[in-house]
Amino acid sequence: MGTRHLRAATTAGTALTLIVAAVAIVLTTSANTAAAAVTTFTPVADTYVQSDTASTNYGTAAELDVDNSPVRRLFLRFTVSGVSGTVTGAKLRLRHSASNSGSDNGGTFKAVSNTTWSETGTTWNNQPALDGATLGSLGSVSSNGWYEVDVTALVTGNGTFSVGASSASSDGAYWDSRESGADSPQLVVTTGTAPSPSPSASGAAAADPVLVGAGDIATTGSGDTATAALLDGISGTVFTIGDNVYDNGTASEFNSLYEPTWGRHKARTRPAPGNHDYNTSGATGYYNYFGSVAGPSGRGYYSYDLGNWHIVSLNSNISMSAGSAQESWLRGDLAASTKSCTLAYWHHPLFTSGANHAPSTSTRPLYQALYDYNADVVVFGHNHQYERFAPMNPAGTLDNARGLRSFVAGMGGAGLYSFGTIQPNSQARNNNTFGVLKFTLHASGYDWQFVPQAGKTYNDSGTGSCH
Repeated sequence: MGTRHLRAATTAGTALTLIVAAVAIVLTTSANTAAAAVTTFTPVADTYVQSDTASTNYGTAAELDVDNSPVRRLFLRFTVSGVSGTVTGAKLRLRHSASNSGSDNGGTFKAVSNTTWSETGTTWNNQPALDGATLGSLGSVSSNGWYEVDVTALVTGNGTFSVGASSASSDGAYWDSRESGADSPQLVVTTGTAPSPSPSASGAAAADPVLVGAGDIATTGSGDTATAALLDGISGTVFTIGDNVYDNGTASEFNSLYEPTWGRHKARTRPAPGNHDYNTSGATGYYNYFGSVAGPSGRGYYSYDLGNWHIVSLNSNISMSAGSAQESWLRGDLAASTKSCTLAYWHHPLFTSGANHAPSTSTRPLYQALYDYNADVVVFGHNHQYERFAPMNPAGTLDNARGLRSFVAGMGGAGLYSFGTIQPNSQARNNNTFGVLKFTLHASGYDWQFVPQAGKTYNDSGTGSCH
């Protein structure tokens, strides 16, 4: 047991082009690591063609269709530049249009050798041939869902690539085109792999670990797409702080909404559940989707270590009272930790200025246990906004000596909320920008940074020391 726990006890380059016929393909990669690089591209051209309107061009349409009655085929082209190193993963991501209920066949995707077709000039009569290797197929697809096709076999580096898609089903699939804006198809390219840690001459270890994430994430909107794109470029462990998918945490919602966005980082994610995840009885959709990394099913609290930090994921949807199974486990877990610094996260906030959800005082026993063991940082969700508080004790009083710095990081993708009465010790707030909260965990301190969605400028950053 370290000193901090003894004290606690006493206190108690080129272009890559991709063409897809009537469906979007996603390039996703394995979990980001220190040496891996992930780049997301949107198409420079897309269109579809239709057999019974053989001379009509659909290059400016908001959808890309695949069907067999009449026959429709789609094409996509992506220009990718600045990719260096070996491509280790490439996926094409597509979102099924909300204007159609779905299809039993999302399409079969093939490489296309023609990379000079015209978006505004291609028709059924002059369409490029689907003459390349089959890259993958999509089965049943649903309205508003994101889907992906692995195209690593085609995308080997910088260059121009085309992909086309067709369907044998008369129940067509309708994919959002690049004209749809935030729901445009995406090509996600990953290069590099994680190197083995190499000590320096002084025997120093690898770079300080990174913990990054948010809560209130996946919906039928585009906010989660924007924040997932941020994760593409940030290495480290991903945390979630509940309400991972809306509205009810069903298996279908996890597969169609969470999986195509934040799901591409699932292998490096350590989640926590929220009340919407528990809208499905026993949160079975959540536990089945994340598996063992979510902690024992029905319990949902667990801990792990990153560098010199002890990280605790807690469940604010079950009993948290003093003496409860969770609170007793937390005290035992903290007492057993040998790490100098501690960060915890859960869904319902003890401190918040949000107008939609009042402070959840039932969480205070968890905060009290963390305070008793000299923990350093707590992160909440639930209110869809960002807020940072000064270090406080469990009563909400400023405590720069032993208080925990707390954050509300509910800006992962769900519609943003307004603020109400600003609570004491609130130091930073934002409710018009989706983003992720990034911690760099040093041996005796930490840096925090709000990373905003593309096109936004809000930022909040700083440093703190461990107790």
